[in-house]
Formats: sequence, C-alpha cells, structure tokens
Amino acid sequence: MMKKWIVLASLLLASLPAMSAQRLKDIANIGGVRPNQLIGYGLVVGLDGSGDKVTSSPFTGQAMINMLNQLGVQVPPGTKVDPKNVAAVTLTATLPPFAKRGQALDVTTSSIGDAKSLRGGTLLLSPLKGADGQIYAMAQGNVVVGGAGASAGGSSTQINQLSVGRIPGGATVEREVQTSLGDGEFIHLELQDADFTTANRAVQAINKVFGPDTARAVDGRLIEVRAPYDSNQRVQFLARMENIAVDPADVSPLVIINARTGSIVMNQAVTLGACAVSHGNLSVTINNTPQVSQPNPLSGGKTTVTNQADITINSTSGKVVGLKGGANLAQVVNALNALGATPQDLISILQAMKSAGSLRADLQII
Repeated sequence: MMKKWIVLASLLLASLPAMSAQRLKDIANIGGVRPNQLIGYGLVVGLDGSGDKVTSSPFTGQAMINMLNQLGVQVPPGTKVDPKNVAAVTLTATLPPFAKRGQALDVTTSSIGDAKSLRGGTLLLSPLKGADGQIYAMAQGNVVVGGAGASAGGSSTQINQLSVGRIPGGATVEREVQTSLGDGEFIHLELQDADFTTANRAVQAINKVFGPDTARAVDGRLIEVRAPYDSNQRVQFLARMENIAVDPADVSPLVIINARTGSIVMNQAVTLGACAVSHGNLSVTINNTPQVSQPNPLSGGKTTVTNQADITINSTSGKVVGLKGGANLAQVVNALNALGATPQDLISILQAMKSAGSLRADLQII
C-alpha cells in the first residue's frame, strides 16, 4: 500500500504544470505586520477524578492554595490538598496583528501534570503573557476536548488526546500591540523565501503598476516600497499591491527525508544522472528452543534447562536497475519501487545516489 501511494503522489506531481504567477501577498509579508505568541499558566477545575496526583504533581496543590488565598480563603498551614479534580495546564494563544482590546482569542490548554483527562473541566481566570513578560490577555472558560476514552476492569481505550483541550474565544485582549505600516514614506516587503530572482521580479511588477522608482530591492529578501502618508490611502495602496501577480523563481530540486518516520517528499524538479542501483536483502533468524534434561530417579542429578539454537540465514539476490540521465520524478520513484525498496531503504538509496553525484537535488534530512 505504501508503494502505491508513493507512485500515485509522484505521478500527480509529475503531471502538474509549471509554476504559475502568484499574488504578492502569497509570497511576501509586510514588515511589522506579524502575530505574537502568548503563554500562561492556569488551573482547570471540575474534573471527575481525572486530575493531577498530589504525589507526582505537588505544584498543582501549591497553585490551588495560592489561588484560594488570593480569593480570601485562608488555608491552614500544613493542610493536605488533593487535586484529583484539578489539573495544572499551560495556556497558549496567538495575538494577531492589529488586535484591539476586547477582541476574543482561542486558547489551547495542555496538561503539564499527570492528569488523565481535561474533559468537562473549566479553566479559571488566568493571565496570558508575551515574550516581554507583560499581560496581553486574560483567559477563562470551558475546555473542549476532542478525544474520548473509557476504562474498566483493567482495560482501557482512548481516541485522540485527552490531556489537550481548546477554549474557543476563551481569552480577551487587554493590551494592544502597536503595529506600524512602514517607516515614514516607505513600507517594507519581506519575501518568505529569500531569492534574488523573485525579489527582482517583484520589484519590476510593482513598478509596472505604480510607476518607476516605486519599489527597490534592498537584498534577496527585503523590498522597499514608497507608499502614501495618509493611513486610508496607504491601506488602499497595500490592498492593490498585495494582489499584483508575480512569477516566482523556478523551484530548486529538493528531496526532504524524515528519518524518524521514513517519509520522503521530492518536488518535480528532481532529476537523475545516469546510474545503476542494486538492492538486496540479507536476513538472519535465530530461534532458541528450551530443552529440559531430567535425570533418572535416585541418580542424585539435577534437572537442568538448556537452549538449542537454530540459526538461519536467507539472502535474496539484488536486482540491478539502470536509470537514464535526466529521469524525472515519476521515473525515479517507479524505478526505486521496482527494486522492492521500503521507505527506509529509499533513504539509504537516495543518500548513496547523492554521494555518487547522480541525484541532482538538495538532500535534507529532518
């Protein structure tokens, strides 16, 4: 089944047309217009006995005592707090650009203790801070968990994660981040992928629409654009500019290998020089068969257990497949699949082909 999917993906990619023009907003960002990450710590209460354990998560009990003291409930010193219905969680959210006070944000809650499930819990009022340590939002609400699980009689089953939940619109922005659209008469465009060809084509496209000397490339990523001073006119200018069609540079041949999962992704620009690939398997099987030695009655001997080892070595002959120079993606994958190679085998084969100078692509292992 894995081979069929690899072949299908390669054929689909090989059949795609050449890369067409893209909108400027799809390949570049406006300088200064960016989201900001927020993080916080909180307590989820109301769990049905699936919260943290006092022995392995003592910080949960400490947080509960601090919370009760802040609410005016004095907990006597030395009181043992059992947080079985409470879970300590980290809170994460994204503050979008131009966010205003009172705007709602989605919050993700993740257990940091040994809570079994956050289902049915409620997050108590918790601050969300930015990288500068300032509070930018406050979060509170009911946690929605997408997983499900059950256990009985020593058996259990689970679907998806129960220790991670989400609170839609669970945070309210309390502090705004000032976002400026450029510096003075200029705004800056930042290409998502640094490339001199794409930067030059973007400058030419902008100047063609708005006139000469409107845009200039600072380097392979940054483009400086002259824009109106008035905020309303600048927004209109940006709305028009971000929809300009730009022909990006040709895609560089690239092969990405995930060594942990065996996944391999190749773009359609990957080609091969002439080479021959041989692939074979060698398997060694060792079986141990316990044998009991029982002495005769009244002989004074002892019963002993010995192992009888059976070693088998199987070697399958490797196939040699020749690949012509200039082969495209579909031909490369079909040839490798003809060898009977698994994804893990493909990793070794591609690395060897790269070392031999036959694989004309950048090889990235993640």
